[in-house]
This record gives sequence, structure tokens and C-alpha cells, in this order.
Amino acid sequence: MARGSLSVFFAIIGTDGPRGQALRPGLRAAHLARLEALERDGRLVLAGPFADGSGSLMVIAADSLDDARSFAEADPYVTGGVFHAIDIRPFVKVLPASPASP
Repeated sequence: MARGSLSVFFAIIGTDGPRGQALRPGLRAAHLARLEALERDGRLVLAGPFADGSGSLMVIAADSLDDARSFAEADPYVTGGVFHAIDIRPFVKVLPASPASP
């Protein structure tokens, strides 16, 4: 997403499949590398697993729902079988407020 453009956020909910917990450690580094790249680009709002072990939540900035879906579908947790389902929804960030742009 280009700097200065309107931020559109998407919540990506990945639900672990039956072997998700067993597969997760082997794919974690690649999964985190993709998220860290988004963070460097200023496009990652938050990410992490659910405390109950059922899956993960990622909130990202993307240009469109199709772009968010493409990002999610290419994630190692999806391609490697950790997530058996993903749900992507537009997300409105209310708080915390973003700092004003110069």
C-alpha cells in the first residue's frame, strides 16, 4: 500500500485444522517472515495466535479484499496445512488513534 493512501484494514482469522498444532512449529519462521515484511511496510496492525490454540488473528492494511485474500492464501500456515479455514473481513480501526501525518 502506498504511503499516504487511505488505509483499508482486513481481519484475517485462520482456524487451525486437526494437525495445526503439530505443523505450526515447522512453518512458524516462514509465516513470521511474511508478517515482519508487512510490519516493515507499515501494513501490519497486529497478529498472533488465539490463547485457546484454535487459530490466529492477523489485521493488515491492504488495497482490497482480493489483495488481503491473496496474502492470506499464500501464507505458509495456509499452504502448509496449519489452517484448514480462513475468514477475511473488512475491519474498521477506531482506537488507538493513528498519529497525525505530517
